[in-house]
Amino acid sequence: MKVLTAFCQTIILLAASMAANSQPQSADVRSTPVSVGEMAPNFTLEDQNKNKVRLSAARGKSPVVLVFYRGYW
Repeated sequence: MKVLTAFCQTIILLAASMAANSQPQSADVRSTPVSVGEMAPNFTLEDQNKNKVRLSAARGKSPVVLVFYRGYW
């Protein structure tokens, strides 16, 4: 039973990885990191309610704070 569970988990992870890699790359991919003091490039992320939010929508209207949390799993 444990082997079957591990196999199913592996297949699910592989499928998720393939789906993530199959999404088209955007044309504005950077090859260099953002420097200190440089304006952040525009990007889109999902909020906690799965709504897509673009940085350009908030730029100039309100302060923007980005928090990158690396979870432990």
